[in-house]
Amino acid sequence: MTVNTQPTTETPDPRAFGLPLVEGADIPDELRSLVSRVHDLIDAVANTEVDNDTLAETAATVQGLTDRLNVARREIGTMVTRETGDGTTELGTITNIVSGDTNPAAPPLTLVRTDEGVSAEVTLNTIYQGPPGLVHGGWIAAMLDQAVGSVSAIETSPGLTAHLEVDYRRPTPLFTPLEITARVERTEGRKVFVAGRIRAHGQVTAEASALMIRVEVPE
Repeated sequence: MTVNTQPTTETPDPRAFGLPLVEGADIPDELRSLVSRVHDLIDAVANTEVDNDTLAETAATVQGLTDRLNVARREIGTMVTRETGDGTTELGTITNIVSGDTNPAAPPLTLVRTDEGVSAEVTLNTIYQGPPGLVHGGWIAAMLDQAVGSVSAIETSPGLTAHLEVDYRRPTPLFTPLEITARVERTEGRKVFVAGRIRAHGQVTAEASALMIRVEVPE
C-alpha cells in the first residue's frame, strides 16, 4: 500500500477519443455572461409570483430565445480545459451539471488546487433547496463527488467514481458561504482513495469518502 499523488501517465487528449475539446480561455465572455443571466433566470422562475399574463408573455419570449440558440449546438461529450490556480489544467465536460462552464443550472463552483488537494467556496440559493432553507442532500453529494473526482484526476490521473459514501453531519444552509475541500489519501494501483468535506461557519456539515478508478488509456 503506497501513497503516490504524482500522475502515472499524461492526461489523455480527449480528441484522441473523438471528443471535441474547448480551451476554457476561449469561451466567449458573452457566453459566460449569458450563462450567468440564465442562472439568475432559473432562480427568478423558481420563486416568481407574477400574474398569469406576465408568465405567458415571458414563456413565449423564452421559447423564442431558445429557438435562436438551438440553431447551433455542441456535440455531446464536448470537453473543456480549466485552470486550477497553480498552472495545473483540469479536463471536464463543458456542460457538467456541477461545474460546467456553459451550464446555467450548475452552481458557481470553482475548484482550485491547494497544498492539501483542492478547495472551493460556494454560496447556494433556493435553486438547490431541499428542506426549507437548506441545501438538498443530493446536491451535497454531487458537489463532494465533483471535488473528490477532481482531486483524484489532478493528483494522479483521470478516473471514474466506483464508490461514494456521504455522511451528513449537520444541516447545510443556503445563502451561506460553504467551504468544500478534498484530498487524496492513498493509492493502490489504479485505485485512488479520496476524502472530502463541506463546512459552513467553520463546522463540518458533510463528509465523503470515495474510491476512484483511474481510466486505462489504450496505447
